[in-house]
Amino acid sequence: MSNTPLHLTVDRLAARMAAPFRIAGYVFEAMPAVLATIAAGGCSGRGEAAGVYYLGDDQDHMVEQIDSVREAVESGIDRAGLQTLLPSGGARNALDCALWELEARRTGTPVWRLAGAPRPKPRVTTFTLSADEPGAFAAKVERLRSTRAIKLKLDGNLDADRERLRILRGRYPDSWLMADANQGFRADQFDALESLLVEHRVALLEQPVRRGDEASLEGWRPPFPVAADESILNLAELDERARYFDMINIKLDKCGGLTEALAIAKVSLAMGKTLMVGNMAGGTLAMAPAFIVAQYCEVVDLDGPEGLADDPHVDAIYSDGEVFIPDTLWGAG
Repeated sequence: MSNTPLHLTVDRLAARMAAPFRIAGYVFEAMPAVLATIAAGGCSGRGEAAGVYYLGDDQDHMVEQIDSVREAVESGIDRAGLQTLLPSGGARNALDCALWELEARRTGTPVWRLAGAPRPKPRVTTFTLSADEPGAFAAKVERLRSTRAIKLKLDGNLDADRERLRILRGRYPDSWLMADANQGFRADQFDALESLLVEHRVALLEQPVRRGDEASLEGWRPPFPVAADESILNLAELDERARYFDMINIKLDKCGGLTEALAIAKVSLAMGKTLMVGNMAGGTLAMAPAFIVAQYCEVVDLDGPEGLADDPHVDAIYSDGEVFIPDTLWGAG
């Protein structure tokens, strides 16, 4: 720990969705988030987190966890100390990212350089379509910001999923397409699911089964990669469950910040896994640390600000289907 006293503030963010967002088992009208700001010596760092909704890691829980370690943080904690102070999740993510930006500003070194990461370059990102009923879905298909890479939410109802895929492919037959099942399927549906996705030229399937049911994937070898999201939160779970998946989706809210996200990327690549970076919704400030991780990833899913009602930077960070978040918005030295 550093001897420099720090000052911590925590703000609640409404994070309202521009429209209801439907996935398997949930409908979101907002993803309430927290913004942690850590200041010292005239400099400050910020971290935004939305938590992990399927674990009960909501706004109240994050605020409670952050407040529980306030004294340790303000006594001058560093990132290494933070890793042992809090478990993975949104609270640690917000504090970890705030400490990264604080160090960047105090040392005059951008976060990507502090992290030993490549200088960030624009990356193609997916833009996500939620699992709406066909009429609303068709309208959203027409309003996509970009069709270079599309992510479709499945809801586990194969008939409804088939209709959404038919509408989407009818309008954009050649776009790169991935499907996110959000734990919506069972092993006895795998054959039908595989047939449907092959028919519509889906390039990647994310999280087909419930968290805890990973063993049901043993022996299933579809002709497209399968990515872990809910199944793998952090480094410990990566070691336990990576064998069931081809790709690992790294989310800072799941793993508890940029520090562990970079470690997961390194270990996953050493295992021979490919990487994806995603988000739990959130604004530009939540995407910015993940954008550093994106430089290592084959698939980038950082469209969170696009789905919010009022992100002030949304038009500045997306262009021609790519995302680019400059140091001037977060992480500048």
